[in-house]
Amino acid sequence: MKIVIPGGTGNVGAVLERGLLAAGHRITVLTRRPSRPHHLHWDGRTLGPWAEAIDGADAVVNLAGRSVSCRYTPENLAAMMDSRVDSTRVVGQAIAAAADPPAAWLQASTATIYAHTLGRANDEAAGVIGGGEPDAPAYWAKSIDIALAWERTLEEAETPRTRKVAMRSAMVMSTDRGSVFDMLSRMSLLGLGGPVGGGRQYVSWIHEEDFTRAVSFLLEREDLAGSVNLASPHPLRQRDLMRTLRRAWGAPFGLPATKWMAEIGAFALRSDTELLLKSRRVIPGRLEAAGFEFDYPAWEAAADDLARRTAAARKWPLLRRPGLKAVRALTGS
Repeated sequence: MKIVIPGGTGNVGAVLERGLLAAGHRITVLTRRPSRPHHLHWDGRTLGPWAEAIDGADAVVNLAGRSVSCRYTPENLAAMMDSRVDSTRVVGQAIAAAADPPAAWLQASTATIYAHTLGRANDEAAGVIGGGEPDAPAYWAKSIDIALAWERTLEEAETPRTRKVAMRSAMVMSTDRGSVFDMLSRMSLLGLGGPVGGGRQYVSWIHEEDFTRAVSFLLEREDLAGSVNLASPHPLRQRDLMRTLRRAWGAPFGLPATKWMAEIGAFALRSDTELLLKSRRVIPGRLEAAGFEFDYPAWEAAADDLARRTAAARKWPLLRRPGLKAVRALTGS
C-alpha cells in the first residue's frame, strides 16, 4: 500500500513507520522537519504541495498533535487542541480535494476520552465518555474536550469516498528512547517504580507490535469504521504494572509516591499528574469482535519482551541484574 502518515516523526510514528516499512508498504511522512527522503514538509494547518501525496494514496494514518507530556497550562492545552483539530481539518480538506482519494483514513484519537474509573472497563459500545467525574479533578475534563473536538473534526470532514476510523489508542509501549516504556523503565531501575497515589488506578497499554498489527488490520478491514479502541485486552492496576516491570528488569524495589510527591515529580519533569493518576480501564471490544488476535495480550510477556530487546539494543551485558552500568546507560548519566 501507499500510505501517508501526517505527524509521523514522534514516538508512535516511529513505531508505525518501522512496522509498515518492514511489511513492504510505501510510506510518506508529513512533518515540520523533514529529515529523510520519504519525508515531506507541512505545517499541519494549511494546504500545500504535500496534499499531492494524498491524491492517489491507498490510506492516510494521521498521528499529528502536540505531545500530551507537558504541563497542562492554558497555553499548552490550547496548543494540544489546535494542533489536533487543525491537522485533522486540513487532512480532511486534502482528501476532499483529491481526484483519487484514499480508501481509508485512520485518525489518531485517545483512550483518555473515556471516564476515569476503577470499576467496569470501557469498550466502544458501552464505554462512558469522561468529563465531570465526581472523583476526578475538574481540569481533567480539558483532555476530554480535546479528544471530543478531535473526533468531531474527523466526523465532520466531507470525505464520502473514504472510510474513517478514530483510533482510541492506549499508551504504546515500545523500545524507543523517550517512549512511555523507556520512562517507566528509568523509574524502575532508579528504584522509583513503585505505586503512585496508592496504585489502584488502571493503566491501559498496547505493545508496539500489536499497535502496528492493529493499524494494518484496520487498513485492510473495509467493514470497520468509527471509533475503535487500540489497547491490550488486559489493562491492569498501576501498582501491578510497575511490579511486573520491576521484575522484568530485575529491579529489587520500587519506592511508592503519594499524590503530592507525584505532583512534585510531574512539575520537575514538566509533565502532568493526569498521565499517572487517571484510571484508564479500556478494552478493545471491536478489534476482538472482528477477529484480531493480540500477540501480547498480557503485560507480563510484553514487559519481558520489551525489556529484553531494549537491553540487547543498548548492549547491556546483563538483563536481570542491570547494575550501575545499565542504570547509567538508561538514564544517560
